[in-house]
Amino acid sequence: MTATDNATGEGAPTRQKLITGPGILLVWLYGVMVVGAVSRSVVQIATDFDRAPLAYTLSALAGVVYGFITYSLVRGGNTARRAALVCCAAELVGVLTVGTWTLLEPSAFPDATVWSDYGMGYLFIPVLLPVTGMLWLRRARPA
Repeated sequence: MTATDNATGEGAPTRQKLITGPGILLVWLYGVMVVGAVSRSVVQIATDFDRAPLAYTLSALAGVVYGFITYSLVRGGNTARRAALVCCAAELVGVLTVGTWTLLEPSAFPDATVWSDYGMGYLFIPVLLPVTGMLWLRRARPA
């Protein structure tokens, strides 16, 4: 079969797999972060939203970004790779912005977000994942 053949032997192009090698680990880690960020934010928004609406909303946003990146990695293909690359860059900007904001003005965040203190509550995975993801996605681009 050639690179443009699919499982049925027809000439339709197949998507480039992004979940090979390190991509599998990225999907797993992003999946864990989806569950962690979304479940945390849902509980916090449902039970205590008045306490820290900005923090809880940012955690929910982080969960959505993680979910989109996970989906893009699993979907594969060049368009999904580019979308995931843009989302990883946006995620990194978010982590750095919120991380710096929480250090400079802690009173703005009465409760932590996923990205607070550069993801310290999540073992700094939120700041390491987008960097690793961007490196992998740049390496996985078609020749």
